[in-house]
Amino acid sequence: MKKMPNLETTPETADLETLVNPVTGDRMTLLHPSHQSQGQYAKIRFDLPPGAKGSPLHYHTEMNETFTVLRGCLDMEVGRQGDRRPLRPGERLYVPAGMHHSFCNSSDDWVTFTTENRPAAGFEQFIRGLYGLAIEGKVNAAGMPTNLLQLAILLKLSDTIPVGVPRPLFKLLLNSLVWVAQGFNVEASLLKYWSQPGKSLT
Repeated sequence: MKKMPNLETTPETADLETLVNPVTGDRMTLLHPSHQSQGQYAKIRFDLPPGAKGSPLHYHTEMNETFTVLRGCLDMEVGRQGDRRPLRPGERLYVPAGMHHSFCNSSDDWVTFTTENRPAAGFEQFIRGLYGLAIEGKVNAAGMPTNLLQLAILLKLSDTIPVGVPRPLFKLLLNSLVWVAQGFNVEASLLKYWSQPGKSLT
């Protein structure tokens, strides 16, 4: 695997928080944490290593996302017809709520891109939770939490619906798991990963 490239550091980015996922190799830097806008906006820079699987095809019910590539080539799949397109440095793609999309890095080089999320809802907490659990070795080889109740809480916060599962069925299953998780106060086990309280399910 190629070494992670050195990213330019400016006075504005020198003190920003960067987390590394030891399982997937992904890196994230909080450029604009969601608490600064009361959950209405977040901007995150991601660095994906060569061959990174990224995310499977999914959509959000309320959140709009804008992807902007800074270096490398990000492979995107967008829309119900599975339109595949590469995003190169300087290119951006707006993904409104409800639009199917996925991304990955199928190249031999690192790719760096930003996502802007409106409203940010619990998306930042979702990412922080995934990275935090990975750092503590509580995820599988794909980087997903091994604790089903923790996974349910994070998916609920992320406003994410996987493509291929009927939405009513997914919502029923997810809400049932979250209800059980709340009964066992599972959310408390995730609070340490969140520097800000963010959005709570309770």
